Amino acid sequence: MTASGRDHIHALTEALHRLDTRALDRWGQALATVLAAGGRLLVAGNGGSAAEAQHLTSELVGRFRAERAPLSAIALHADSSSVTALINDYGPEEVFARQVRAHGRPGDILLLLSTSGTSPNVLAAAHAGRESGLAVWALTGPGPNPLAKASDLAVCVDAAQVATVQECHLVAVHLLCAAVDAHFVEAGPQAATAEEPDDTRRLVVVGDVLLDRDITGRVEKLSPEAPVPVVSGVRSAERPGGAGMAAVLAAREPGWRVTLVCGLGQDEPGTRVRALLDAAGVEVVSLTMGGVTPVKTRVRAADRTLLRFDADGRTSGSGADSGGTTVLRLGPLPPEARARLAEASAVLVCDYGRGITAHDDVRQALTEAAAGRPLVWDPHPQGTAPVPGTALAVPNTDEVLAFTRDAAPRSLADDTARAVRLLARWPVKQVAVTRGGEGAILVANPESHPLVVPTRRAAGDTCGAGDRLAVTAALMLGTGRLPSHAVAAAVDAATRYVASGGPASLTALPDTATTDPRELADHVRKHGGRVVGAGGCFDLLHAGHLALLEQARRLGDTLIVCLNSDASVRRLKGESRPAVGERERAMLLQALDCVDAVLIFDEDTPERILAELRPDVWVKGGDYAGRRVPEADLVESWGGSVVTVPYVDGHSTTSRIDRLTGQVGAR
Repeated sequence: MTASGRDHIHALTEALHRLDTRALDRWGQALATVLAAGGRLLVAGNGGSAAEAQHLTSELVGRFRAERAPLSAIALHADSSSVTALINDYGPEEVFARQVRAHGRPGDILLLLSTSGTSPNVLAAAHAGRESGLAVWALTGPGPNPLAKASDLAVCVDAAQVATVQECHLVAVHLLCAAVDAHFVEAGPQAATAEEPDDTRRLVVVGDVLLDRDITGRVEKLSPEAPVPVVSGVRSAERPGGAGMAAVLAAREPGWRVTLVCGLGQDEPGTRVRALLDAAGVEVVSLTMGGVTPVKTRVRAADRTLLRFDADGRTSGSGADSGGTTVLRLGPLPPEARARLAEASAVLVCDYGRGITAHDDVRQALTEAAAGRPLVWDPHPQGTAPVPGTALAVPNTDEVLAFTRDAAPRSLADDTARAVRLLARWPVKQVAVTRGGEGAILVANPESHPLVVPTRRAAGDTCGAGDRLAVTAALMLGTGRLPSHAVAAAVDAATRYVASGGPASLTALPDTATTDPRELADHVRKHGGRVVGAGGCFDLLHAGHLALLEQARRLGDTLIVCLNSDASVRRLKGESRPAVGERERAMLLQALDCVDAVLIFDEDTPERILAELRPDVWVKGGDYAGRRVPEADLVESWGGSVVTVPYVDGHSTTSRIDRLTGQVGAR
């Protein structure tokens, strides 16, 4: 082999060692989820990159290794008639962008390949993808570069030669295909549903329905008649409760149709619940032959429940639940309920202990449904055990204590042991014990280690958080995701639900889980929350930074970090800075539980970004104590506050870099 050949192989080997394979594996998993749900991949590149892009689409439409359903993937440069016509009519820069606008749909993925990261037509496509609501990914050469900056995610190959970059891109293509195949093999045939349009997915919710009524006001004094608060300025709001709330939450998810199989009382509250469900787009199939609908009324002030009283549809005497007997009479399961269960992508049972899950017809139909699709069971101590074949049971800690009659502490180890006991007792595949602000524990095998999903505690109204968790788990399983992924997403969704106001969020637009900091700030403010901002370079993230950010997050409901760009840092700190690029700094900050979003700005000061975000609180480190922050006038102009938090001594990025530089120089 010639010296040039050896040099080429050496350069390729070195570049492959630096290739971010973990990121590519995550991309493949995310791509598989989008394609399985009926989404589409658009790919584009020039020259050799075009060949790599077309290689990827051929593997996805056909197969890489495993046999599976064909997946929707389009190479935008492959249609020679469209390409030449677009160049002729709109110019070369628009050749990919116009196709993105034509074929791309919100939620689809656009993958762009460019060795330089500067090709004008690829950059135009990236901007068109972002504007059209697509997730934009980039495979490029050395970063940073304009394409990486214009994309949501980027893998940059650190190699000097174009040929080496392209060879690494081919490896990246194969890694993506392998991850996609692995997803479908692990998830089974239910995941391979790319030919089914999103709007044909159906979730069937089965369970007991209530009417929830909130009377909300303010408390400014105690009653002279008794030591009780006086609630004034009251307003009333109603919503479906029990399984009805779960159905409403599910109906707010794009691409899903929701059917609720329940018993509705033939009374005024029952009529009101049905009207609310109809308005939410929920199809109702009722088994009721007669009876009344339970009503739960909460009196609330200052985000706290002061009192709850129930008109629960029970009479004194004999029967279930401490001497009560329900007056809701259920008839046979209607044929349309069986038909909906047969076509469902997933089924969710919300048992509130009022009889529907004990109905013989319902249990038989649920058992049949569980054999062909994922079924999630949210149990109740006064309800029934899950049916055979249930994919996932999601009891909370209180329910697990009642089921096991175990008086042991509510520790992680004890909750895990109780979950193992339920897994042995119930005919279910997995049990996830939900632990409120401490997340969840998933147990799939008594002999294996549990999966613990921690979460950040969220202050707010927790009513309905269990329903939000159960709904998310069912929807995720219904799109072919693994139970571990489903439970992690469910815990996150429940936390965001509480943080956004709990049941009060049902009167707002559906949660889009936005990652745009400006939209997040608007969303939090809309729900009465407090937006906190903090800014800086955050180069070489250290304990001092972490202390600042954790304290800042405790001051409000969301923390948005305004991050100096690489160019801004260079102007402020000198040409040798930053030590870490802006994308990596942003990723590290975003990975912190205390940070909700990161916004990069190019100016020397954050005034422009602050004017857009308008935070309620702007936080600086304690080293500003005694001095007025330059941006204070701006923040105070809209009623915001500037505060300092305690500074952690002994932590300085500059001194650390100086020490490291000195150590390197001494060698």
